[in-house]
Amino acid sequence: MDDKALHSVPTLNLAFIGDGVYDLLVREYLVTHSAAHVGELNKMKVELVNCKSQAAFMKRLLEHLTEEEVEVYKRGRNAKVNSASKHSTLSDYHAATGMEALFGWLHLKGRQERINELFTLIINTITD
Repeated sequence: MDDKALHSVPTLNLAFIGDGVYDLLVREYLVTHSAAHVGELNKMKVELVNCKSQAAFMKRLLEHLTEEEVEVYKRGRNAKVNSASKHSTLSDYHAATGMEALFGWLHLKGRQERINELFTLIINTITD
């Protein structure tokens, strides 16, 4: 998707796509790095795909982002949302939305290698 068309995509729509991208990355990682059964895999996935975890991961990612990526993250973080998870703070919810918007934006730009780099940074924070 070209930059002009991508800029017209609403921020929460970027987050919607990014949520799916991130969820799939986590699922692929768990399936390829664990011999657990599906029920246990789902429990592990939920630990990585929630507002609190995503907000913590985003804090670690920020120093590795380009200016443009930070701008997209901030757009997502500052997007007006009508609801938040009952299991997280509003601050965590906004940070997670920003991260999802970033992953969605990178996906629509066709930047899979960059998505993989950022996801590797996330994985390294939980395996260190």
